[in-house]
Amino acid sequence: MTRLLPASARTAVPWKNGGGVTREIAAWPEGSGMDDFAWRVSLAEVGADGPFSAFPDVDRTLTVVEGAGMDLTVGGTRVLVNSPYVPSDFRGDLPTDGRLLDGPVVNLNVMWRRGAVATAPTVAVVRGRLRVCAGALVVALDGTAEVAGLTLGPYDAVQLGDEEAVLHARGRTAVIGLSLPADAPLA
Repeated sequence: MTRLLPASARTAVPWKNGGGVTREIAAWPEGSGMDDFAWRVSLAEVGADGPFSAFPDVDRTLTVVEGAGMDLTVGGTRVLVNSPYVPSDFRGDLPTDGRLLDGPVVNLNVMWRRGAVATAPTVAVVRGRLRVCAGALVVALDGTAEVAGLTLGPYDAVQLGDEEAVLHARGRTAVIGLSLPADAPLA
C-alpha cells in the first residue's frame, strides 16, 4: 500500500547522542527504535560542529539538502561533504566528527544495518520524469513532485507499495531504493 508521509506530521527527536535533532521520514520495521531498525531515513538539522552518534553495524548515506556542507572526519579520514544533493557513504560505527563549512545544514540520512537487508539502499537525487520501482521512498527536496497520484511539497515523502509509479519531479527529489528480506511485506 502506498503511503503519504507529510513533512508536517514529523516531530523533532534528539539525536542518539543528544547533539542535535532529526525528523524520521520512515523506518523498517515500522516502530523500530535507534537500536533495532533494518533501515531508517530521516532529515537531520545540524546547527553546530560536533560528534555524530555511533551506530554499530550500520552504514550511512548522507546528502546535504540545505546549507554549504560539512567537513567530516570518519575513522580518522577526512570526508568533505560540500556538494548539495550529492550522496556520500560512510560507516556509522566509526568515530565521526563534523565541522560546518558555513552555517547550519540539513542532511538527508539513509541508514541501514549490515546483514538486515538484502542489498544496500540506493540514493539518487533527480529532476524530471522517472519510473520508480515498487517499495521506493520518494522525498521532495527543493520543489514539488508528483508520484502515485499524490503531490508533494518540500520534504513531503511517499513510500510506494508493491507497484511501480511514474515520478514527475519539478524540483530536486530523492529516490531511495530500499531492500527488505524476501518475506517482509512492503509498507
